[in-house]
Amino acid sequence: MKGFLKEHRNYIWVTAYVILTILSLILGFNPGRAVFTNFTQSFVEMITFVPFLFVIVGLFDVWVPKEKIQKHIGQKSGIKGMMLVVLLAMLQAGPLYGAFPVAFLLYRKGASIRNIFIYLGAFSSMKIPMLGIEIGYLGVRFSLARTLVSLPLFIGIGYLMERCLKGRHFEVLDGSKKMEVQR
Repeated sequence: MKGFLKEHRNYIWVTAYVILTILSLILGFNPGRAVFTNFTQSFVEMITFVPFLFVIVGLFDVWVPKEKIQKHIGQKSGIKGMMLVVLLAMLQAGPLYGAFPVAFLLYRKGASIRNIFIYLGAFSSMKIPMLGIEIGYLGVRFSLARTLVSLPLFIGIGYLMERCLKGRHFEVLDGSKKMEVQR
């Protein structure tokens, strides 16, 4: 039994979800129906977004040489590199999972760990389309204050992560394998 669970553990959650969803639809359990509706909407959004994202990431991989990435946002890029990754993050749109393939590509092309974490933080909360919506609902003062508080935090986290991972064998793999940090 233990071996069966270990071998099929990736399918257990999917099977449980399908069974519980079917039971919710049959029994009229509204929270279960809401979960199914939310999952369906998110799944459709992801299926329509991800192929386009990978085309853009693929073109970026082919057209932008590694030397340019290393020069502009690599280890010795300094504040100019931080500003470039913040600008890159602000100009993008889409959900946070869309940032991870870009971050992986930046890492593979020689961007510093610091700049990758700054990019992920800025992508999560400083995208221009999101700022526009935020300003519409909460006002310019709130958005400006939130941005002025969060950006230094992202930069600090970038420096902290770079310091924590410095001197370690750190490697980000392509998603089909585990990420390893060795001491």
